[in-house]
Amino acid sequence: MDPEGSPQNHTVGWIGAGRMGAAMAVRLAAAGIPITVWNRTRSKAEPLADHGCAIAATIADLRTLDVVFTMVSTSADLEQVLLGDDGLLADADTAPAVVVDCSTVSTESSAAIRTACELRGVGFLAAPVSGNAKVVSAGGLSIAASGPPDVYERVSPLLHTIGRSVTYVGEGDVARLVKICHNLFLGVVTQSMAEVTVLAEKGGVSRAAFLDFLNNSVMGSVFTRYKTPAFVNLDYTPTFTPILLRKDFDLGLGAARRLDVPMPLAAATAQLVQASVGSGRVREDFAILLDLQARNSALALKPENVTVDDGLGGES
Repeated sequence: MDPEGSPQNHTVGWIGAGRMGAAMAVRLAAAGIPITVWNRTRSKAEPLADHGCAIAATIADLRTLDVVFTMVSTSADLEQVLLGDDGLLADADTAPAVVVDCSTVSTESSAAIRTACELRGVGFLAAPVSGNAKVVSAGGLSIAASGPPDVYERVSPLLHTIGRSVTYVGEGDVARLVKICHNLFLGVVTQSMAEVTVLAEKGGVSRAAFLDFLNNSVMGSVFTRYKTPAFVNLDYTPTFTPILLRKDFDLGLGAARRLDVPMPLAAATAQLVQASVGSGRVREDFAILLDLQARNSALALKPENVTVDDGLGGES
C-alpha cells in the first residue's frame, strides 16, 4: 500500500458475489475504494452496481487491477477462477500484484494456488473469514491471514476495512487450518446448543427463556446470541448450509488424521451433520441441527414467535 496505508489509492477486483462475497465487496465500495466485481452468474453481481461497484464482463477485466479478492465455495471453484483457461492468472503477461483468497479451502489446495501465484510473480494471501453476510454488514467480521509478511502489510488496510478483527497467524497457508478449526468448533457448539435447548424445553422451559439465561451467563457468546432467533422462532433462512458445514468437517477431520490428533467430539458431530444433509434439508441453515435433536427426543417444536435480539443490532 502507499506510505500512509490508505486503501483508497488502489484498485481492487472481486471474484465471487454470493451472500458473503457481495457483503464484503460492498464494505470496500462504501469506503470509497474503486472495486470491480465478477461473478459466474452476472445477474447476481449486478445489484452491487447500486453500491458503487463496477461489474466486470469477464475475469480478464480484473487482471490489470492492484489487488483481487476471491470468495468462492470450493477448492475446485478457486482453481477454476484463478488457473482455468480463462482464469485470472491465465495471461502470462498481465496479472494483479496480489491475490487474496477469503474462501474456506483445504491447506493443500491453498498451497497449490500459492505456488502458481509465485511462479507468475503474484503475491498470495490466504485470508479466510469468520461470520456471515449479516455479520459483515454489521462490521463484525473476523479474518485470519497467512502468507508473506510483506504481502500481508500491503493488503492489511483493505482487510481492516472489511472486518472488525484481522489476525496475522503466520506464513504459508496456516490460516486455512485456523479457519477449519474454527468451523469444527462452530459445528460442535451448535450441536451442543441444540442438545441443551431441547433438554430444557422437554423439561418445561421455553427456548426463549432458556437461551436468554444462557446468553447472559458466562457460557453465552456472540455466536449463541446470534443463533438464538433461529432456535426460538425456527427461522432457518440460510446463512451457512449443512452441505458447507459437512465439507469443513471433512477437511478438519482429514487434517486431524494427518496430524495424529484425536477429535472424538468433532467426529461424533460430523455424523450428526451428515444426518442433517441426509434429511434432504440442504438449502436451509445448519441450525436445523435443533430440529434433528428434537425429533430424536420425541419433541415437536413450534415457533415461539418471540422478538429476540440477535446481538448484531437487529431483532427477529
